[in-house]
Amino acid sequence: FDVLVFPIMMTFMFTYLFGGALAGSTSAYLQYLIPGIVVQTLVFLTVYTGVGLNTDITKGLFDRFRSLPIWQPAPIVGALLGDLTRYALVAAVVLIVGLILGFRPAGGVVGVIAAVALVLLFVSAVSWLWIIVGMLVKTPESVMTSSMLLLFPLTFVSNIFVDPATMPAWMQTVVSLNPVTHLTNASRGLMHGEVRGGDILWVLAASAIVTAVFAPIAMRLYYRER
Repeated sequence: FDVLVFPIMMTFMFTYLFGGALAGSTSAYLQYLIPGIVVQTLVFLTVYTGVGLNTDITKGLFDRFRSLPIWQPAPIVGALLGDLTRYALVAAVVLIVGLILGFRPAGGVVGVIAAVALVLLFVSAVSWLWIIVGMLVKTPESVMTSSMLLLFPLTFVSNIFVDPATMPAWMQTVVSLNPVTHLTNASRGLMHGEVRGGDILWVLAASAIVTAVFAPIAMRLYYRER
C-alpha cells in the first residue's frame, strides 16, 4: 500500500499542480512524466530489499536457514526475484493510472514492456547495494533512513520531472552524469517509440558495473553473516 500511494500521489501532484507551467498542458506533461515516475518509483523500491533482509536477520530467520538443506544463496536470490515481481506489479499500476489520466505511449505495448524490463534490470543491480547496507546496519529503520541520503539526490537531481535544459550549466553537467537520467531517457524513448541506443548502452553498462562491484561484496557478507 505504501509503495503504491507515493507514486500515484506524485503523479497527480506534479501533473495537476505543475504540468501546465512545465509543459504547457497537463496532457503534454503526462507524456513526459509517466516514464520518469516509473523509474523513480522502482529505484526507490530497491531499499525494501535491504529492509526485508535486515528484518530477517534481526528476527533470527537466518539462524533457521543454517539448519535447512537448501542451496545457500537461495535466501538472497529468492529475495531479489520476489522484489522484481513486486517492482513489475508496481510499474503496471503506475502505468495504468497514467493511461487513465491520458498517458499515450507511442511505442505501444512492446515499447512499454521493453522500457519496464530495462528499469527492472537497473534496479536489480542497485538492490545489491541495499543488501550490503541491510547486513551492515542494526535495524530496518536504519536501512530506510540511510537510503534517503542516496535515493533522493539520485532521483530528484535528474530529468525525471523537468528538462535539464532549463537548469544552470553546472547542474546540467551533474544531471548528465546521473545514471538515473540515462535510464529515464532510455525509458521515455522506448515508451514513445524513439529508441535511444546511447542511453540504453549506458544503462546496461552501469547495471553490469554495479552488479560486478556490489554482488560479490554482498555475497561475502551474507556468508559471513551465516
